[in-house]
Amino acid sequence: MPVAVLADSTAYLPRALADELGVRVVPLYVVLAGRSGREGEDVSSEDVAKALSTRGQRVSTSRPTPGDFVAAYRAALDGGADRIVSVHLSAELSGTWDAARVAASQVGEHIVSVVDSRSAAMGTGFAVLEAARAAAGGADGDTVRRIAVDAAARTRTLFVVDTLEHLRRGGRIGSAAAVLGSALAVKPVLHVVDGRVVPLEKVRTSARALAHLVQHVVEHAGEREVRLAVHHLAAAERADRLVAELRARVPRLRELHVSELGAAIGAHVGPGAVGVVVSTGPEPAEPPAGDAGESAG
Repeated sequence: MPVAVLADSTAYLPRALADELGVRVVPLYVVLAGRSGREGEDVSSEDVAKALSTRGQRVSTSRPTPGDFVAAYRAALDGGADRIVSVHLSAELSGTWDAARVAASQVGEHIVSVVDSRSAAMGTGFAVLEAARAAAGGADGDTVRRIAVDAAARTRTLFVVDTLEHLRRGGRIGSAAAVLGSALAVKPVLHVVDGRVVPLEKVRTSARALAHLVQHVVEHAGEREVRLAVHHLAAAERADRLVAELRARVPRLRELHVSELGAAIGAHVGPGAVGVVVSTGPEPAEPPAGDAGESAG
């Protein structure tokens, strides 16, 4: 039975791979400067970075509606799918998973399986890609769901922000941690644990924060084969330096995807943010012909 794999826009999947594997993407909504639009379609990363850099401007986000998901699920079924696996960012960070779950109850929970990745960005994206590759290889719905859950659990997401204020405003980190970080003028290294953003350590400069970020990735990777994703918002030079360091220091790097964060997560981390997602573990199913295995964009 054909299995369709869906994601929300915060997975920030490499577009070519998503298209090749037939992954359907449901966008979140972003509100800025008095207008609301869909992430990646109506509102760009550049729009959000510019708004956040303008004094007095605020950016907020909202989940897709259950109706958005129902429409996507029905389109997948109309396209020939018999089962759907819908993989989303952490329910601790967004109501997206809940909206997908409501939609699944309307379409049929025996047809749609909704997965909470307990992560974000390519922490979700790697799970989506492994699930989609398995589906393309003929795996059944239960197997595809299990692969998505397992793949998400094998990722680690770490990032550095210029300020914790954007995370505090959006309720993604505790006020006490944000105030302390601002008062001490530290550059925090953060990570996602059990679906929540928590501080990992605090250092005094951006350069040292990036060095510590690389060191954590190197230690986590060890001698294992890994796939990495580097994300940034309005920080292309920092991302390039990070990529060069990782290529030099991670011995068994199989894939590296580079992308600018979209509007929905960018609104919460702010300009200057850079991050790395590490995916370890078993080999994914062989991708369809034409998957180059490495992308940048």
